[in-house]
Amino acid sequence: MYRTCPKCGHERRAADSAPPGECPGCGLVFAKWLRRRLRCEDPVDVKAPPLAGWSRRLRRLVLPAEPPVGTLVFWGRLVTWVWLLLWGGWFVQTEYDRIIGGLPEINYSFLHRIDLVFHEAGHVVFMPIGRFMAVLGGSLGQLMMPGVVAAAFLFKYRNPFGASVGLWWFAQSTLDLAPYINDASSQRIILLGGFSGRDRPGYHDWNTILRQLGILPHDHAIAGFVDLMGEALILAALAWGGCLLYRQWGNRRQSA
Repeated sequence: MYRTCPKCGHERRAADSAPPGECPGCGLVFAKWLRRRLRCEDPVDVKAPPLAGWSRRLRRLVLPAEPPVGTLVFWGRLVTWVWLLLWGGWFVQTEYDRIIGGLPEINYSFLHRIDLVFHEAGHVVFMPIGRFMAVLGGSLGQLMMPGVVAAAFLFKYRNPFGASVGLWWFAQSTLDLAPYINDASSQRIILLGGFSGRDRPGYHDWNTILRQLGILPHDHAIAGFVDLMGEALILAALAWGGCLLYRQWGNRRQSA
């Protein structure tokens, strides 16, 4: 209906995926806007089915029609994506049940030390809820922080590429938990403090968690599922970021 949005000034481009009657930039429905301006009833029913409305809003949130970005911003994002692609490939190919020198292979990354900070903070944060939640809170803490980062980028700053980086971190932190879960029965991993769970009973988080839940014999199966979920999330984060970069490259070429 409009090539240039009367509300935000966005000019429709060939790459825009929004319906013809809707602004790709701000989501303005032209028919509703015109009806309000003319103060008359539109005989056409412009209401979309609830499910379709939700899908459109989700698409605009996750894959918005961003205005052309500057060259420096675009190439900075591309370098970040390539770095995460290579680093994520390393995390995916590590074996969560392989222990080298008392530590799982994946834990030799410096990002494990960052995860560990939020892991220990999670124990403190969840301590008032009870002993079980205090133990589980360590693993929750290291997952919550990247989750908060991803949510902040997506909902507060409307930066889906930043959110995809946050999702990548969440995926890596998920992978980081798999060796700990897998070690619940054997307790061979050297924990913070320089000793294993066998040296100090009750110190190994996932031995305590799974034993209290009565599913300790299934630790290997649970660890395998968590590892698989982390790998899938890394691939999803990379696909999301790559799709955004592809769309931004199209905008960049059209604006040149």
